[in-house]
Amino acid sequence: MTETTSTKASGDGVRGSQANTGNELQAKSVLTRIAAFVADRNIPFLICSIGMIVILLWAGKFKMTAPGAEGIIPLVSNSPLTSWQFRVFGPYVLGNMIGATEWTAAVLLIIGYFKPKAGILGGIILVGMFFTTSSMLITTPDDTIVVHGIHYMNNLGLFLFKDIISFGVAFYLISYYGRKAIIAENQR
Repeated sequence: MTETTSTKASGDGVRGSQANTGNELQAKSVLTRIAAFVADRNIPFLICSIGMIVILLWAGKFKMTAPGAEGIIPLVSNSPLTSWQFRVFGPYVLGNMIGATEWTAAVLLIIGYFKPKAGILGGIILVGMFFTTSSMLITTPDDTIVVHGIHYMNNLGLFLFKDIISFGVAFYLISYYGRKAIIAENQR
């Protein structure tokens, strides 16, 4: 089976087992063919972008409810980056604002499928958002438990830690949409 990874789509100059053209490399082993198959079909982008869109719409909607707004109180009230917003707006208006920001980023990621610069903007919003929430891992009290003298993350700590991964996904989405936008700009 021959798998081909397009240099235009992935920008990495790797091709499946077809003949070399220019500076392209061949995927020869089973493992590199699997990697070429995954890259050629944009599987990482599809999973990351669709997963991010779903979680943003879902979490954004939840933050616009009373239980969702009340759930973020211990997080935002202890963060130097968000505590002032909590004091100014209160939990319910702030929950609505955070939810609206998440929905805006999700919509921009969707538009990015057709207009990549919108996806870049959505990713930039996510970087700011996930930087802020990742920093809450440091500022939120009681996000760990002690078992036999060793600190482990409890459910709250694990909930916050997933935002570090989302922070990385946001940068990945910016780079993916950015490559698409650069290609579009150079085709004009």
